[in-house]
Amino acid sequence: MDKVHEFGISMKTVIGLTEQVRIIANRSKGVIARIDTGATRSSIDIGLAKELGIGPLLRTVRVKSATGSSIRGVVKAKIIIAGRKIKASFNLADRRHMKYRVLVGQNILKRGFLIDTTR
Repeated sequence: MDKVHEFGISMKTVIGLTEQVRIIANRSKGVIARIDTGATRSSIDIGLAKELGIGPLLRTVRVKSATGSSIRGVVKAKIIIAGRKIKASFNLADRRHMKYRVLVGQNILKRGFLIDTTR
């Protein structure tokens, strides 16, 4: 929920382009996540999901990315970002060769976050 300033202005939680997050499932782990306003859904590395015991697989979705289109599994997990605990869906991707094992997309960002690119 957005916080409301004394003048009735909606206050958003401000985050940067990367953010320390904690993924919680059967186990939990803190990682640096990439914030991506262009991604419709959030994504987690399949190896990290396995390590944390995230599951079961809820469904599959078609995902379009810069490398083409693919079918990915979707799981639910809790994420703590900027002190806020959120239950969200993540698609599973092989991100082991990428700098960030978690990508936070619009499905989380629409819950009252504002991105400050200078942070």
